[in-house]
Parts: sequence; structure tokens; C-alpha cells
Amino acid sequence: MKGIEGAEQLLERVKQLLGRYRYVLLVALAGAALLLLPTGKGGTTAAQSGAASSVEWDPAELEERLERTLSQIEGAGEVQVVLTVGSSPRQILAEDRTSESDGESVREEENTVVLSRGSGVQEAVMVGQLSAQFRGALVVCSGGDDPQVRLSLAQAVSAVTGLGTDRIAICKGK
Repeated sequence: MKGIEGAEQLLERVKQLLGRYRYVLLVALAGAALLLLPTGKGGTTAAQSGAASSVEWDPAELEERLERTLSQIEGAGEVQVVLTVGSSPRQILAEDRTSESDGESVREEENTVVLSRGSGVQEAVMVGQLSAQFRGALVVCSGGDDPQVRLSLAQAVSAVTGLGTDRIAICKGK
């Protein structure tokens, strides 16, 4: 009996402590939960982000997405897309320029501005970002002979790529 009474007293004592410190425990649990959430931002070093002047971008992936989407247009049928790219998207990084002159010649030095986040994590400072520049697009589809389908396809490709309709060719496929 003594063991059961001791357990009941312990349980009563725990209930009192929980009643008194419940808000402290709630805040501590919320903090622990927030620490476990992913931030979605991995640490990058200057070498990684210094080479980040070009953004990872795959025109083939964009072509595939366009093909899937354009094939949903009524009357288009099966669609194949070819995009020609003038330049891929890239980031503009901040640079620190210094020049020294020794009387006869001037020596200029350019360094990428790097932000130190602590714990050895460094990031290059991005000033801007240039989007991809497309040169033209070719769309081949089974409904390419219908003027209404051609217009819809040209408008859709123009909206996605920023190309004028004069740079989009739409042909009838097999």
C-alpha cells in the first residue's frame, strides 16, 4: 500500500507543478518545435555563391513543362517545343573596386562583396538578377493548321517566354 500512496503523492505533486509552470512548458515546447522546422536555406560558402553568378536553370525542363501545358489547349493535340536561348538567367553580385596608383601606373582590384553569417557561413551579396533571354521558339503540334489553335499557342508561348509572336513558329506535326 505504501508504494501506491507514494506514487499517488508523486502524481499529485507533478500535477501541481504542471499547473504552476504550464505556460513555461508551452513556450519551451513551442521553441523546440520551431528549432526542428527546416529553414529551407542551406549554408553556402563564398566559393559556392561566388560561382552563383549563374543560376541553376534547365531550358529542357522549361520545354517539357511547356509541352505538357500546351498539349492541354483544345485542338493542339500532342505538342513538342524547342526554345533557343540567347542568355540564361544570372545574378549580379556586388563588387568592391579599389585602385592604387604608384605614380606611373594605376592598379585596379575587384573583389566580390561577401557577407559573413557566422559559424563559417558566407554569402555573396546579390544586387540584382537578370532573367533568361530567349531568341525564338518552335512549336510543333497536330493541330498546328487551325488558326485559332495557332493563336492560342502563340499567345501562351509569348506569355511564358516574353517573346514576340514574330519569333514564335507554329507548325503542324504528323
